[in-house]
Amino acid sequence: MLRKIICLTLFSISLYQYVQAQKKNAGNPVIEGWYADPEGVILNNQYWIFPTFSARYKDQVFMDAFSSSDMVNWKKHPRIIDTSIIKWAYMAMWAPSVVKKDTQYFLFFSANDIQSKKRNGDKDDHNGGIGIAVASKPEGPYKDYLGKPLINQFYNDAQPIDQYVFQDKDGEYYIIYGGWGRCNIGKLNKDFTALVPFENGELVKEITPRGYVEGPTIFIRNGLYYFMWSEGGWTNGTYKVAYARSSSLFGPFERETTILESDSSVATGAGHHSVMNIPGTDEWYIVYHRRPIPNLGRDHRVTCIDRLYFEADGSIRKVKMSLN
Repeated sequence: MLRKIICLTLFSISLYQYVQAQKKNAGNPVIEGWYADPEGVILNNQYWIFPTFSARYKDQVFMDAFSSSDMVNWKKHPRIIDTSIIKWAYMAMWAPSVVKKDTQYFLFFSANDIQSKKRNGDKDDHNGGIGIAVASKPEGPYKDYLGKPLINQFYNDAQPIDQYVFQDKDGEYYIIYGGWGRCNIGKLNKDFTALVPFENGELVKEITPRGYVEGPTIFIRNGLYYFMWSEGGWTNGTYKVAYARSSSLFGPFERETTILESDSSVATGAGHHSVMNIPGTDEWYIVYHRRPIPNLGRDHRVTCIDRLYFEADGSIRKVKMSLN
């Protein structure tokens, strides 16, 4: 009997140790390599990260994706899209935003980093801006959806980059985007082939909050719209994330405070993020990029995940960047 008890005890200890060994943290960064601007999204009961491959623009010509069933172990899906597929893009593919609509997956992206505004009479068709790719699976293969950019104009002086696609409570889809300190919102038509004009005939409305630079994202919690964006300079340690709240998708959005910024003990230049909510819970995560210390290059950015907590009044608690 004593031997049996000892064996059962040893078995229980071994089982406990095994279970504890499985409870591993992913560690930050959660994926290997230089990746930025991560779109974190839950698709088909799996966690996905669609990031920018962080490199010089001439080398930033493809995108990888990563999937996980537990947010710890991530599988890489290489080159889900590149400039051989998007014929009008030749460099600087970045800031993916992915949504599932019906049975298809739509990947919105920025390309070519266009820098000038088109004037009346210009022959240049602004070969760049925000494009769309489509696939039957999250990991692709993706193909060009429109054969041209969806948005290639500087409406309200907003550079057509850093798009985030959002499905509102009524089921309609909106695109929120913009660089150069200006942010627009536009409504997508049913098949994502164009923007639907607003009542005044304009294709987009400006919703720029004070301090906005780029990298917008929006989510709903307890009936309020949380609008978040990046401030500072993406090439250095001044990069950070701020937010605002409104009862309307169109604002007004009054800046409240920053919730993610450099921490000299962990990393610098934290920003251009997305937010994931575990369905059916009030458990939230922020998926973002940051610069490890020491940082030796403009494009040395890594993708990380940390918890996002809310205070009793709905305000967002400052994010404590972690290594695990």
